Amino acid sequence: MKLIDNLLSMFYPRLCAGCGDALQRHEECLCLHCQLHLPETQFYKEKDNPLKLIFAGRVKVEEVAALLYYKKGTATQHILHNLKYNGQKELGDFLGNYFGRKLALEPRFQDVDTIIPIPLHPRKERKRGYNQSEWIAKGLSRGMGIPYRTDVLTRTHFTETQTRKSRFNRWENVKEVFQVQNGAEVKGQHLLVCDDVLTTGATMEAAIRQLLEIEGVRVSVVTLATATH
Repeated sequence: MKLIDNLLSMFYPRLCAGCGDALQRHEECLCLHCQLHLPETQFYKEKDNPLKLIFAGRVKVEEVAALLYYKKGTATQHILHNLKYNGQKELGDFLGNYFGRKLALEPRFQDVDTIIPIPLHPRKERKRGYNQSEWIAKGLSRGMGIPYRTDVLTRTHFTETQTRKSRFNRWENVKEVFQVQNGAEVKGQHLLVCDDVLTTGATMEAAIRQLLEIEGVRVSVVTLATATH
């Protein structure tokens, strides 16, 4: 088996999603160098961090955190691009698990009951083949030891990409695209909503507004990356 693995790696090398170099046998998704140099925010340790301000005066959230800083031309951009567009869904599970283990140590996240990934519209999910946020939720679930559900929040309208839209136009684009189902089954829970990246927060806000219609629900937010510093 080792010989077969070595032969396969010669002709079909596994590549790091951050830098593109060949992965060693003991490395998974990211090479050791990229893992050690991930631009981590540490926001999950700060209650009143800059991400919390994104939602201030707009919608009530308990906690907000992102694992990595996002900047064009960096490993974070390569990672997110590979996760969303190059079929490397396992990156979501890998980084979600990594982040989840960190969150599990923070008292403010220890009463989370259920993880809710931001859904894609079925048409977009069929085209992509998967929902990257669901794979992030899988990883967070493993790392935190709590369940995730994809049957609570659904996306009912197909929307254009948010890229290059203004903050107001982003909100207009997504304000009525989400719908709650099975809400009674998460009544009174602390829900952790997850996505790949947080920018203006328009998509996340639209989702949170729907979830807060469920009796007794509290909502926190985590993403793999943010452009906010």
